[in-house]
Amino acid sequence: MVKDDLCITIPTDFRCPISLDVMKSPVSLCTGVTYDRSSIQKWLDNGNNTCPATMQVLQTKDFVPNHNLHRLIQIWSDSLHQRLHSPLSDSSLSSDQLLRLINHQSRADSLPRLLSFASESLDNRRLLSGIDGLLPLLVDLLCNVHAGDLLDQAVRLLHLIRTEIGDKERFVKTILNTDRNSISSLLLILRKGTVELKICSANLLEYLAIDAEAKILIAETDGLMQELLKLINSQNDTTLIESVLSCLISISMPKRIKIKLVQLGVIKSVTKLLSESNSSSSSSMTEKLLKVLETASTVREGRTEIGEDSVCVAAIVQKVLKVSNAATEHAVTTLWSVCYLFRDEKAGEALTKANGLTKILLLMQSNCSPPVRQMARDLLKIFRINSKSCLSSYDTKTTHIMPC
Repeated sequence: MVKDDLCITIPTDFRCPISLDVMKSPVSLCTGVTYDRSSIQKWLDNGNNTCPATMQVLQTKDFVPNHNLHRLIQIWSDSLHQRLHSPLSDSSLSSDQLLRLINHQSRADSLPRLLSFASESLDNRRLLSGIDGLLPLLVDLLCNVHAGDLLDQAVRLLHLIRTEIGDKERFVKTILNTDRNSISSLLLILRKGTVELKICSANLLEYLAIDAEAKILIAETDGLMQELLKLINSQNDTTLIESVLSCLISISMPKRIKIKLVQLGVIKSVTKLLSESNSSSSSSMTEKLLKVLETASTVREGRTEIGEDSVCVAAIVQKVLKVSNAATEHAVTTLWSVCYLFRDEKAGEALTKANGLTKILLLMQSNCSPPVRQMARDLLKIFRINSKSCLSSYDTKTTHIMPC
């Protein structure tokens, strides 16, 4: 029997000569050879009258339980179970040991240990991601919507090591193979998983959206975009909402996906969240909300809906110079697209009512980037004001301006 820190190999005497599996109920024939009860019974029931191992003709087909061997197998099994559930030690794990654990026949025992190992450090994740056999194992589990707890563990482990995978393109192509159900599995988790698993699933979908083909394949999975929008409408967990928003931004680059996103009601959902956000809200959340609106404004359907929603326009204006440089750029780009480029009259009126002129003038006097400054100049034209004369007469001595 060979053993190391992680694994005990199966002793030959513990295997049934017929099934080659560890015997559950060892019994011995008159020839002295021991078999698993179910295997030898099936052999005899098929009309055979010989010992499978020696091919000797049996004088009797009776067999007797091998209690000593059964007790030894039980002791060995308990020892193996204890080793598999003992705490992992970073210093004692080698690539060879990890490989043995990956190839262990009991996924229910090995996956939790691999997940624990990966959770401990970045170095562990880097080591694990390079072990042959791990990614194929995780992909196979991910493509099985009926894998239950094993699917959950595979998603957690993939989420942990995703950024350390060397050949990302090859890995993504393997997962997105049209003959597999990987996206369906991630959608199932978005619908029924815990908040933690939903975050992992949304982040993995974002990770997989590496090009237009992948984005379309993911976004056009039946029910997926609807489920993502449902999550930002019904969840209170900000981390989950941010993960979903990042996923939506990533997969909605193709024009037809942007149009579909608008048709599914993303603008109303985002406007609600943007209107409810305040100074205590995270800047990254606000930036993502504004980025979604900016993305929607690049298609006619999105510009039309934003322009007809005065609450949306007001919420966008309110965030200019209030959150961060990135948030201001997203907000200004959206307003420029809808109000200046598309010349939506309702949007222009909403911009005026929302004190948009003041915000634009303040923006012009801030230390904003050249592209943002040019868009601000264009927006000033909506109010038919000469920007130079307006700037020279506008007094902002008591106004606090955040650099753009």
